[in-house]
Formats: sequence, C-alpha cells, structure tokens
Amino acid sequence: MDAGVIGTGVMGRNHVRVYSELKEVGTTYVYDLNTKAAEEVAAATDAEVCRSMEELLRKADCVSACVPTPYHFKTAGEVIAAGVHTLIEKPLCLTVRECEQLIGQIPEGLTVGVGHIERFNPVVTEVARVVQNPLYVSFHRHNPASSRVSGSTVVEDLMIHDIDVAFNVLFPEREYTLTASGTGDVAAALAAFGRTPVYLSASRKSSKKVRSLYIEEEDRTIEGDFMTQEVYVYKKPEAYGQENGLYRQENIIEKLLVNKIEPLKIELATFVRAARDDKPFTVTPEQGLSNVRVCEAISRNLAA
Repeated sequence: MDAGVIGTGVMGRNHVRVYSELKEVGTTYVYDLNTKAAEEVAAATDAEVCRSMEELLRKADCVSACVPTPYHFKTAGEVIAAGVHTLIEKPLCLTVRECEQLIGQIPEGLTVGVGHIERFNPVVTEVARVVQNPLYVSFHRHNPASSRVSGSTVVEDLMIHDIDVAFNVLFPEREYTLTASGTGDVAAALAAFGRTPVYLSASRKSSKKVRSLYIEEEDRTIEGDFMTQEVYVYKKPEAYGQENGLYRQENIIEKLLVNKIEPLKIELATFVRAARDDKPFTVTPEQGLSNVRVCEAISRNLAA
C-alpha cells in the first residue's frame, strides 16, 4: 500500500522515515503547509512531496495525520471524508465533543486508529502477558521542559500514554473513580478500579527523563522501563528481617526476555496491515475517546 503523512513536525518526520522503511509500503507521500519542510523530509527518506492535501489523498491508500492537536478534528475529518484509512496521532482530538463528532463521521469499513505509541512498546506486551491480579499500580512519566510542546497540559502531552495502558490494557472497560491535582506542567492522578489504586504522575519540570511502570501482586512485584524496554519480576522474599541490626532480604529476581524494537515501526506496520485487510486498528477511536475523557476529568482538577 502507498502511505501518506500530513504534517512534518517531530512525529510526522518519524512517520515518514518509518513508512519509507516498511516492506508493506510502496511509495510514501508527504504534505505540509510548509513546503520547504516537506521537501527536507522527503529528501532524507526518498518520499514524494505533494503540493496539496487533495493530491496526497488521491495517491495514498492510508494516511497518518500528524498535525498539531487543535487541527486533528479538521484534518482527520477531511481524510476520512475522502475514504482513506486514517491513523491519527494521539490524542484523537482536542476535546471529548470533537472526538464524538469525528467518530460519527467514520463510515463502515474504513480503518481509523489512534497513535498511542506505548501500546506497541514490548514492555506493555510483556507486562500484559504476565500480570494476573494487580493490588497496586503506578506510572511515572517525567520530562525536562520542551519548547516543542505548546497548547496542551502535561496530561494530554505525557500522562495520556499511561492512561491508555491503565484503562485499556490493564483494566479494560472497568468502572473507576478518579481524583487528581497539580498544574499544567506537573500533575498526579489516582484512579481506583475496585480496590486497586492506580497512581499516575507526569511532569515537564524534571531534570531526569523517567518512563516507568510498577505493579504489586500478592507474591511478586513487576517493574518495567519503557525507555530501556526491560521488565523485572521480583518474587516474594524467602528471608526478610533484621540481622545484627541490619535489614536482610533475599529475593529471586527474574529478568524477562523482551524483544527490543522501535514501537513506531510496529504501530505503523500494524496500521498498514489493518488497512490492507479492512480490519480494525489495535487502538480504536472509541478507546481514543475514552482516553480524552479521562484527560478532561483530570485537567478539571488542575490549577491554572
């Protein structure tokens, strides 16, 4: 299939690069209002520049919409109206209302998905495979400040990745309660799925980049690092107590075998195959709507 990318920001450039490398893709087309930026990306990847969105939609069989979030609703709506399979970078749209309206425009048989990239991180795949009965879960996603991010809080920018994993992978379609606090740059939320608390923290003020997942079960603890793509399982201590005034603990630590890959390559290959075979994408528009709904609930509790 021929693929197209609308928008040449950081994510758009990566989408063009990956499409150009996939064996499932024939020609990769790129369009941006800034023609010079599109030409630079195309020159580095052997993609072809389109001079208008109409031209791209005529040529591409499937398209990634990688424009800034305020333009997701309009841009994705035009791609969907043209009958082209669409992958929309997260979040689905700026607001719940826009998400609902966009979903209402999707015709039967068209593959439309949301680019929640961490869903394709092998850490998530492996944790989902081994987790059984979580008693406590925490996510931490902290970044140094970035000038490329504007117009969104840290919830829509960073925390939404972990919201997707918590609400759609670990506790799918479960009822929950939710409390939150913080600011537009530093936020924390506590969701409860029954008696299981799930803590999410996100920051754009950190001096250290953190992407971690921590799960406690009755007889073991699971830790995952999204960046190093490593998962460790700590079995309940065989020996724990004080000895000569010092604490002593003996654990069996298992490092799970994780096939380290670039999540974006898996995401885009999955999207192309779903579009080719007329199947739903892994992250559905309805799940994207659910994620934005949680984001809005958290953001309502943040200080200005």
